[in-house]
Amino acid sequence: MQKEIIVLLGGPGTGKSTLINELVARGFCCYPEISRQVTMKAQQEGIEQLFLEKPLLFSEMLLDGRIQQYKSALEEPDNIVFIDRGIPDVVAYMDYIGDEYPDSFTKACEDYKYTKTFILPPWEEIYQSDAERYENFEQAVKIQEHLIETYKKYGYELIEVPKDTVENRILYILDKI
Repeated sequence: MQKEIIVLLGGPGTGKSTLINELVARGFCCYPEISRQVTMKAQQEGIEQLFLEKPLLFSEMLLDGRIQQYKSALEEPDNIVFIDRGIPDVVAYMDYIGDEYPDSFTKACEDYKYTKTFILPPWEEIYQSDAERYENFEQAVKIQEHLIETYKKYGYELIEVPKDTVENRILYILDKI
């Protein structure tokens, strides 16, 4: 069987981490979202919102981490690896805020390709802000638009996961792979 490196993407608060946690509980190899770790580390160093204060540094750290996740996924003994957010997310967020970034960001999107991409739509009823998620729901919708545009630019076919129970969303994803 070919190695499947599958990314779950979507704007903030669409349920990605919840699905990743459920996939882990079912025994699948999954890699968590790393932006929270980067944000919390910066907060410990006195930078409240690294993405807002130093977006390029934050994005470089994310890009490095996501490339490492991809490389690690290739080495996993499991044939299926799920990842919470992918490399193109970094470009989408930089485009969302209107900042420039080096060509290495684009090259990474071209060099590291996921086998399937599942996108979770904005869902106001489950959306929650917290210490690491600074966006409001309207901003989350705009980010979603940038994510769609970016992934399509790099040739991905996005499979939309319907708004439903966690169980039904998991079954939908598993049925598509």
